[in-house]
Amino acid sequence: MNFKKILTYLSLAVVIGASVYGYLIYKNIFSANTTFSEKEVYVNIPTDSNYNDVIQIITPYIKDMELFQMTAEKKSYVANVKPGRFLLKRDMNNNDLVNALRVNVPLNLAFNNQERLEDFAGRIGSQIEADSRSLMRSFTDEDFLKEQNMTRENVLSLFIPNSYEFFWNTSADKFRERMAKEYRKFWTPERLQKAAAQNLTPLEVATLASIVHKETVKSDERPRVAGVYLNRLNRGIKLEADPTVIYAVKKNADDFDIEIKRVLYKDLETNSPYNTYMYEGLPPGPIAMPDVTALDAVLNPEKHNYIFFCASVTNFGYHEFAVTAAQHEVNRQKYVAWISKQGIKR
Repeated sequence: MNFKKILTYLSLAVVIGASVYGYLIYKNIFSANTTFSEKEVYVNIPTDSNYNDVIQIITPYIKDMELFQMTAEKKSYVANVKPGRFLLKRDMNNNDLVNALRVNVPLNLAFNNQERLEDFAGRIGSQIEADSRSLMRSFTDEDFLKEQNMTRENVLSLFIPNSYEFFWNTSADKFRERMAKEYRKFWTPERLQKAAAQNLTPLEVATLASIVHKETVKSDERPRVAGVYLNRLNRGIKLEADPTVIYAVKKNADDFDIEIKRVLYKDLETNSPYNTYMYEGLPPGPIAMPDVTALDAVLNPEKHNYIFFCASVTNFGYHEFAVTAAQHEVNRQKYVAWISKQGIKR
């Protein structure tokens, strides 16, 4: 065999070898490499994570980690780890997996009906990277409160219930700044004008709306309930709202897990600025997080002469309204008889 043929064979062998190697590389990168049966899963990569941290997090979802790491190295991911929430899909190949770990996917964060700031912090802390402690520190930071013209008692008003898009790795301070922006957006010139027409500030609207929110779950009844309380405020009559008494009892006991379905006479003696049977005007802040229907009910109250209302025993979920104390007493006695018949003592 002459030298020329040998060279040809060697060249051919190199080409074949390179082709085989290229095919294996291609197969390794573009073959499915996931273990989960679900259609898709999300993984959270915490802030300041390094490549080794990522490997530990995603190991349960990867079939062949060596092949994944080889691809990650070739695609320069090792030194370019990103924190966030990432979407992995079933049967993704290594190339797609690395690409997926570069796209931070936002989540829809929703909240409502939180009774206290602590509850709210816990709710948010279960959805984003920032935990409840860091969120509470951020919400109650003195400089922040001063900047917002709010207090520890009324800062819950800042958070307008809705669904918002956030990145999972949002910090506590970034979250509160976004919420402050949404608060300013909510209080349009029209809403501010309506609040002024009721002789209320936005914070006072939120506090009254929290009482309305607790009084009735029926959004179509909320403007009428708001009208009752505004009539009382305008006439200098105590609000005498049962939900504020319940809040006062729980707050004084430092136990918000207490279940109170029936307000007792002894509860009315609870010494707390939140007890509107004892103190005139509005309490220091919201007794819960009012939703938008409650806020708008206070801004758009039904015009009437009602001063009293009591839970209806014929139209459950709604209330009976009265102009005079005598009319109210008739309604109240019906309710007392009904609740006693149900055996509800607390």
